[in-house]
Amino acid sequence: MRMRRTLAYLVFASCVVVFVVKNRAAEVRSGDWTISKSEAAGKVEFSLIEHHHGGTSSHQSDWAASLFVGVDFSKSGRQEVHFTITRDAGKIECEGFLNDGEGAGLFHFRPDANYPREMQALGFPVVDDVVDDKDEEKQFSMAVQDVSLEFAKQMKNEHLSNLDADKLIAFRIFRVDSAFIEALRAEGLKISDADKLVAFRIHGVTPQMVHSLHQAGYSPDEDTLIAMRIHGATPEWMAELKQRGYDHVDLEKLIAFRIHGVSPEFIQKLQGLGYPHPDPDELIAMRIHNVTPEYISDMRARGIHDLSVDKLVAMRIHGID
Repeated sequence: MRMRRTLAYLVFASCVVVFVVKNRAAEVRSGDWTISKSEAAGKVEFSLIEHHHGGTSSHQSDWAASLFVGVDFSKSGRQEVHFTITRDAGKIECEGFLNDGEGAGLFHFRPDANYPREMQALGFPVVDDVVDDKDEEKQFSMAVQDVSLEFAKQMKNEHLSNLDADKLIAFRIFRVDSAFIEALRAEGLKISDADKLVAFRIHGVTPQMVHSLHQAGYSPDEDTLIAMRIHGATPEWMAELKQRGYDHVDLEKLIAFRIHGVSPEFIQKLQGLGYPHPDPDELIAMRIHNVTPEYISDMRARGIHDLSVDKLVAMRIHGID
């Protein structure tokens, strides 16, 4: 009898262990969710706050209200809600409460077991040889950002370099898609670097900007376009310079203009002092060495007139104030 009880206990214990392991595998990530109103029409601000042994992390962005199947955001008062966000990478199952369209609750992420294998077949490994928390987090991020198998196929067909699973996540975050890539290429930009595409989105390089520069006779490469946006050398700003007589200035010099503070206003003040068209290099040197319109006016008040740009720069270099 004791032997039977012992055997029964072992069988029961084994079932419990299997049940626990299966459930831990099915619920890799868990945490809290919140929903609040968004300023964007037809959207809500959805946040997922994870709790894991490394601490907490969160994902927050505007989501289309239509993704929350079964949830009535127009309903007033308190309501209990259950909804599931289904993605190729897995399901985000949520339960909680809303009050006048805003609320919070708990979520469990159930990863799709086939997703890593299917992504691997497309050339985008999601997991390493040894599965760890980072792999689990990556698949969760791919579900949150909706890195679907179809999206992965589309990006593979764009023949991009430096493209991997992490870059696919970045593409989703920063809205790099086939339409954006094809619009850039339609403007004559032969872009194929995934990193540059992300940088374009981060810094605001658009097909319209490329078109405008090509119309003006420029042929910028990717790095120059990014540098122009970082330093604010926009087509609109270039049009202001053109009004001051500076048309088709070398792009590297335009970037230097922005770095050192050569502005249309600065040029206008110099022109008012009798310097109708200093060379771009002279303008940059004047800003580097702090030859300001105020400095020129001060020299003139002291009886020092007809100074060339080179002389003014030399005076500043030698500390003549």
